[in-house]
Amino acid sequence: MTQLLHSHTSTSKLLCSLREKTSMAELHPISTFILLFLTTLLSFSVISHSQQPLLSPAEQDSVYRVLDSVNPHVPWRTLFPDDLCSYGPHGVVCDFFTNDTNPNVVSVHVSELSFGYVSDFTPNPPCSSSAVLSPLLFSAFPFLRKLFFYRCFNQTTTVVSVPDVAASFSPGLEELVFIDNPSLVSPLSGVLRNFTSLRRAVLTGNGFYGNVPDSVADMVNLEELTLARNKLGGEIPVSFARLKKLKVLDLGGNSFAGEVPESVGSLPELLKLDLSSNGFSGEIPASLKNLRRLELLDLSYNRFNNSGVPVFLSEMTQLKMVSLSGNKLGGQIPEIWSKMGGILGIGLSGMGLVGKIPGSMGLYLRNVRYLGLDNNKLEGTVPQEFGLLESVNEINLENNSLSGRVSFSSKFGHRIKLYGNPELCVDDEGLRSAKGLGFGFGELKVCSKQQRPNPAHFTVDSSSSAVQVVVPSLVMVLLVMIVVMLN
Repeated sequence: MTQLLHSHTSTSKLLCSLREKTSMAELHPISTFILLFLTTLLSFSVISHSQQPLLSPAEQDSVYRVLDSVNPHVPWRTLFPDDLCSYGPHGVVCDFFTNDTNPNVVSVHVSELSFGYVSDFTPNPPCSSSAVLSPLLFSAFPFLRKLFFYRCFNQTTTVVSVPDVAASFSPGLEELVFIDNPSLVSPLSGVLRNFTSLRRAVLTGNGFYGNVPDSVADMVNLEELTLARNKLGGEIPVSFARLKKLKVLDLGGNSFAGEVPESVGSLPELLKLDLSSNGFSGEIPASLKNLRRLELLDLSYNRFNNSGVPVFLSEMTQLKMVSLSGNKLGGQIPEIWSKMGGILGIGLSGMGLVGKIPGSMGLYLRNVRYLGLDNNKLEGTVPQEFGLLESVNEINLENNSLSGRVSFSSKFGHRIKLYGNPELCVDDEGLRSAKGLGFGFGELKVCSKQQRPNPAHFTVDSSSSAVQVVVPSLVMVLLVMIVVMLN
């Protein structure tokens, strides 16, 4: 049985107010009945609440001490002198728990602790500049389900360490969230322990370092593992294949290296895979095509090379976003777009791509919002089919070797970027519509007007496709007169 505790202070005050301000003799009989009914109802509510179990004194004191460690400038015991489960600050949440051996015995314990101001809608206890991580967090709350810290440890001159986590600490922990705490420095193995009930581990923008411990693979209930923007390294453990419930794997912004193991492609529930801004090398594993539910794939800014744009992307029909930018994959852009009509964003920047841009990208990517092909070695013309991309917010073709005429520039205006293609020209109408917007048309030349031949001077023989000159009749007359005179 699990539910949040509710305060009964307002009920008691209302009951006292009714008794003090109202006399039974002064009321209409119906009013008297209503008052009696309300009094009975409120009395029952007060009795019911008074019978609710309270937080134990030891656990209550531990909460006060943790609050003091986060912000010693707030008089927590004075502001919240009563039972913290009924009258505590926003970030302290309690639940009812039944005894495993005797279901009739109910106790109350702290189940969630959240610190750090997020918004007015979630006014968690704010952290001071001297905040530290109390050891009590990992020893005094055996029923803790969620631990959350947001921008609490961000003093560049102070290092906050993670206390030793007891092996028996909160076996029911489900969410561990540390976001933007750069002063929190610790090996990842010091905070990610054998939490077999853990569903979410979000450790983003902290000072965690070292390898991902093999014990993470024992957290078979994990649905999200986000370790972005730390100082982690090493390789992805092959044992990740055991995380069959994983929906989000985000390792971006670290120093991971080596090849991505094929086992990553055996995570059937995965919706997001972000390995960006690391040092992964070798080929992009073909096993990723098995991630049929994947919606976001970000492998940008690694060291994958010489394998071209993976053609198996067309088999990942649920993809909404894909970015391979910053990897020297080389090769031409493949014709894989006919099955990718649902994609919203494509990043293929700075990849050493050569050849022409397929017109099929414009034909099939009708829902795309962003298309990045800049800083490659692409040549040829800008496909006219790009004019069909009505939903696009940006097409970036900068710094290539494109040439020819861009005739739909007036339609796209600031949505298409063309800097660094000196052989391109735009219609003067497109140039006028884009000037002053800072999107790259200003340096491009205006296409010269096409010189059309006078149809009175030329005809085309449809049988031989040869051009025959038709001499005007006046010239023929003059020639005849000259011949007559000479005779």
